Amino acid sequence: MNAPLTWGQVARTLATEFAVRAPVHDHDGSFPHANFAQLHQAGLLALAAPRSLGGQGASLVQLGEVIGAVARGCPATALVLTMQYMQHRSMGRPTSPWPEALARKLVREAVLGASLANALRVEPELGSPARGGLPATVARRTADGWRISGHKVYSTGAPILSWYVVWARTDEPEPRTGSFLVPAHAPGIRIDPTWDHLGLRASGSHDVLLHEVPIPLDHALELRLPKDWVQGEPGVQADMAVLLASLYTGIAHAARDWLVGFLRDRAPASLGAPLATLQRAQEAVGRIEGLLLTNDRLIAGLAHDLDAGAQVSPVDSGLVKATTTHNAIEAVQAAVQLSSNHGLSRKNPLERHLRDVLCGRVHTPQDDSVYTTAGRRALAWA
Repeated sequence: MNAPLTWGQVARTLATEFAVRAPVHDHDGSFPHANFAQLHQAGLLALAAPRSLGGQGASLVQLGEVIGAVARGCPATALVLTMQYMQHRSMGRPTSPWPEALARKLVREAVLGASLANALRVEPELGSPARGGLPATVARRTADGWRISGHKVYSTGAPILSWYVVWARTDEPEPRTGSFLVPAHAPGIRIDPTWDHLGLRASGSHDVLLHEVPIPLDHALELRLPKDWVQGEPGVQADMAVLLASLYTGIAHAARDWLVGFLRDRAPASLGAPLATLQRAQEAVGRIEGLLLTNDRLIAGLAHDLDAGAQVSPVDSGLVKATTTHNAIEAVQAAVQLSSNHGLSRKNPLERHLRDVLCGRVHTPQDDSVYTTAGRRALAWA
């Protein structure tokens, strides 16, 4: 009798199908709806949600394995799934701001259908909230709830999201900031299809415009004075580091796999043997293997620590994110260099892997913040 497949094995099976469709979605910027239908059918959309709320309660190690596997097939799909997992994991934290009834509702919808949620935080003028500043998006208090108005950019997964977790400020004399749960199909919402990016072109990260969108009073998940958000949430940052590192390392693994096949198959007449027989090729692939092994070990170590309940500082999780991102980019660039024009040809996937992996640099925390904070800690400089 065969043992049931692990979630990682299920994700790897799905990723082979996602990889077939990925070039088409990349070419025309279309959203991979079919991928999420399959993820739902496989039971992977509520994987990160706590068992107490009706989810599967997967560990961070297991979630990282799933994200890495999906990213080998379609990184854009993996990015949207990462954001779903982050929202669901937040529901199970001791300090969770989610009302239990709302959290249970969102998890149940993800179990029953392809229902996804993501945070909408970035704005045209504000940029990333991680760097401070008040959002221009306003939550206006009404007699029976809130009215939300604003403009969000880089809203990953916009074509499929059922719920937006919108970062906004109140209209109070002393504004508070926080997250408001907004149904994606509520009146007053418009998606502007602006996403036309170098990489992750299928992620549907369009602009979302909200005008006087009504939500109930209890959909304000957590409100604080802006100064009270300065410290951030170390656990959330560490979780994100694991999942983003898994995603971009998954892209680098896909690039490595293509390169190995190319070197084995390509046999120039001048050589009379496959390129894989050349010492130069062997050494270059060995260096790539070292970069990927380093990433795999860093990711596994951080995930195991977090699953064991360790408190990981934002400095350390930020360094893991920065290091794994750089290693992934370096690995893909090395593959391109070794394969020459073949690697940059649109008929081969390597140039797409290069474009996709470069997107790792823009995710919070970015390099300057990571290294400055780490340097200050080492130098004991406030």
